[in-house]
Amino acid sequence: MRTQSHRRPASRVKPDDGSRSPLTGGGTVSRDHAEATVESFRRDPRFAAEYLNAVLADGDQAELMLALRYMAQAFGGVSGLASSAGLNATTLYRTLSPSGNPELRSIRALLEAMGMRLAVQPLGTGSRARMR
Repeated sequence: MRTQSHRRPASRVKPDDGSRSPLTGGGTVSRDHAEATVESFRRDPRFAAEYLNAVLADGDQAELMLALRYMAQAFGGVSGLASSAGLNATTLYRTLSPSGNPELRSIRALLEAMGMRLAVQPLGTGSRARMR
């Protein structure tokens, strides 16, 4: 059960007004929302983990990339995390872009540099896949 939804309403910024945040990858989420989310993650890594788990459970690829960008900013910035994770910073910037398609090893290294890890949990007894 989630304590807070990852789909919080945000004020919108027109893409052509020059006020886009690098955190949003040029999207329409306002700077204020992006910065508040990053600060929340920085203050409470458990909330960041819950947020990412919610995105993994209910979100799509674009939401996952946005969440990872927010987390990267909160936990040392892309360049700092790239160094900690043993990844190339330029490649990590591209990986975390809205059109990024990270490999599992990159996600694992990035999360480890943030002090987190991926884990698998069963969906529940009613939704188990049955072996044939």
